[in-house]
Amino acid sequence: MAAQVAIRGPRSLLRQIREALAGGGPAQARLDMVVRIIALSMVADVCSIYLRRASGEMELFATEGLDTNAVHVTRMKPGEGLIGEIIRQGSPLNLADAPEHVAFSFRPETGESPLHGFLGVPLLRGGRAIGVLVVQNKAARTYSDDEVDDLQIVAMVLAEMVASGELITVGELEGVEIAPRKPERLIGSKFAEGLAYGAVVLHEPPVASSQLLSDDVAAEEQRLAAALAGLKAQIDKMLEGQSGLVDASYEVLESYRMFAHSTSWNRSLEDAVKNGLTAEAAVERVRSEHRARLGQARDPYLRERLHDLEDLNDRLLRHLSGDASVARDLPENAILVARNLGPADLLEYDRTKLRGLLLEEGSSASHAAIVARALDIPCVGRLSGLRDKVSEGDPVIVDAETGEAYLRPRPDVVGAIKARIDVRRQRQAEFAKLKDTPAFTRDGVKITLLMNAGLDVDLESLVETGAEGIGLFRTEFQFMVSEEMPRFNAQTALYSRVMDAAGGLPVTFRTLDLGGDKVLPYMEAEREDNPALGWRAIRMGLDRPALLRLQLRALIAAARGRPLRIMFPLVANVDEFRAGRALVDTEVAWAQRRGRPAPSRLDVGAMIEAPSLIWHLDALLPMTDFVSVGTNDLMQYLFAADRGNSRVADRYDPLSPPALRALEAIQRACAETGTPVSVCGEMAGRPLEAFTLVALGFERLSMPPAGIGPVKQMVLGCDRELARRGVSALLKSSAGSVRSEIETLARKLSLAV
Repeated sequence: MAAQVAIRGPRSLLRQIREALAGGGPAQARLDMVVRIIALSMVADVCSIYLRRASGEMELFATEGLDTNAVHVTRMKPGEGLIGEIIRQGSPLNLADAPEHVAFSFRPETGESPLHGFLGVPLLRGGRAIGVLVVQNKAARTYSDDEVDDLQIVAMVLAEMVASGELITVGELEGVEIAPRKPERLIGSKFAEGLAYGAVVLHEPPVASSQLLSDDVAAEEQRLAAALAGLKAQIDKMLEGQSGLVDASYEVLESYRMFAHSTSWNRSLEDAVKNGLTAEAAVERVRSEHRARLGQARDPYLRERLHDLEDLNDRLLRHLSGDASVARDLPENAILVARNLGPADLLEYDRTKLRGLLLEEGSSASHAAIVARALDIPCVGRLSGLRDKVSEGDPVIVDAETGEAYLRPRPDVVGAIKARIDVRRQRQAEFAKLKDTPAFTRDGVKITLLMNAGLDVDLESLVETGAEGIGLFRTEFQFMVSEEMPRFNAQTALYSRVMDAAGGLPVTFRTLDLGGDKVLPYMEAEREDNPALGWRAIRMGLDRPALLRLQLRALIAAARGRPLRIMFPLVANVDEFRAGRALVDTEVAWAQRRGRPAPSRLDVGAMIEAPSLIWHLDALLPMTDFVSVGTNDLMQYLFAADRGNSRVADRYDPLSPPALRALEAIQRACAETGTPVSVCGEMAGRPLEAFTLVALGFERLSMPPAGIGPVKQMVLGCDRELARRGVSALLKSSAGSVRSEIETLARKLSLAV
């Protein structure tokens, strides 16, 4: 074999394979022809193809140079031999003397005893190794970098040919695992309660590459160069503040720029195109290599870099397609699968067809999770490796009651989840019957249940849930989903619609809570080492008074003489509130000077989210008409744990003595001064946490619409005095969390929490 004249180069080799396969014939004959052509081209004594079985075993499917009787007989167990090592690493293995390698496994039936030189590369598809392509030589030799590169390109094309049925028909592939097929259960964290069953839709999937081999190498090089230039320019603009991504921090964008300008990444793409691949196929090849290599990394930093590269590859593919739009038609019962999402990303999808959301990352306090709860979309997050374990269209279950996901579930599991979905619908029907029932505890304490909102779609829930008003309207969502800064008329129109929909019920408008993890695409953002502790919320509003005054002017205009409630976010000291209130007074005076009606009643309040205020309530409360406790931020600052960081978000429990003592101190100070106080954080919408808040003395709770029914059911069965005594005793506990003790107390009181 080695003495024959070889035709070198992947493009020539792939053309020969295509021409040889054009004649058709049985699958085995086609495979035999492929390995024969590769062996000749690579000047190898042996060429073999192994494919992965559903059992995980690697089966010898074709060989040139080994004993052909071993085909479909030789199987390597998962992790066995050099083939298992290649699958485990997801990268090539190049050995001068294969028998000397610690993982070498001798299989006598193949007749490979005199072989030494060894090069094996994985057949990668979607980051998964579906097989291995091997060339071997009798002589001890190390294959050159060019030869390794050539064989990788061939392996990529073969993987696509196998998966598409071009090389082996679907019937002949029975038992071969091209994509994940087995049922799998992943354990994550519940972000938004609910249950859903449907089909996987991958968020911003790669643009399909309909052609792997190029007809014009020079033209493909130009296309790739133009797309890379456009990508780099786009990222540079992002960092200049002229464009941006919702939920993308400056550091992430810097990583994009670093990788986009990376010499090795650019060279890998360029080399693949020079070797005959289309630009799209080159991106997919490089993507698969990174997935296979970095996906195995234990270092969290390296795995994070893989996510950066994934996003970069997707963005480059969209530049190549000439269409940056991510809008898609969804199938019925769609389950969206993503690494992570910003709130605007989720809103781009048709909510009438979107049944559930599965995320690799995130936290229950992230804004994607908050939007999911607002839209009543079940969401489970922190599902490690999710994207590589599902394919588009896979059936999947979102169990956001237990924080689990079932991929390709068995029929009995599907039946069980459908039964639970029916039970949940019945419970929702029971909650609906309570919507007009006032929420009094068994010992006669009235608990006011309000809802959180921020979107037009939320307004429909006012009537459906029986909420007594909107305790928190997040005005920044209008800014985050717009392509440009909303003008005065647009803001006024939204606020008017909200007040009209409320029909006289109270609405508390929170002024813009921007900054931190909420970045606007049209607003220049400066780099901050600690965005959550940086220039955000009322700090931004006071430093940019024109922005805040325009919003206050729109709110006053929208009120049209009706009562108006305005609340400032993240007030850290009394001077900030005093300055904010002065701007409100200025805008009211401005409206009156022009003959426009002032609100019939104006209440201005502060959100207690910064722990500093807990020890200055005696100065703050006399200035305010009301306060609201934002437990999401208060807890992250109290425990110094970023709620958007999955590594630390679960390191504390709001049902712990320090958190409960802080809440008790706030409630007591408000009671002593007669200041109305509510809780509008996510705690208020969960029955167990709401039970604890009621026990601490809070009588106004604002929550996502889906939480009102369950919380009202809890309130109607609760004896507040008995709850107060039980929880009060737990405040002295030395435990890190008293959640289990509170659950026990609730069960003793026969409450459904």
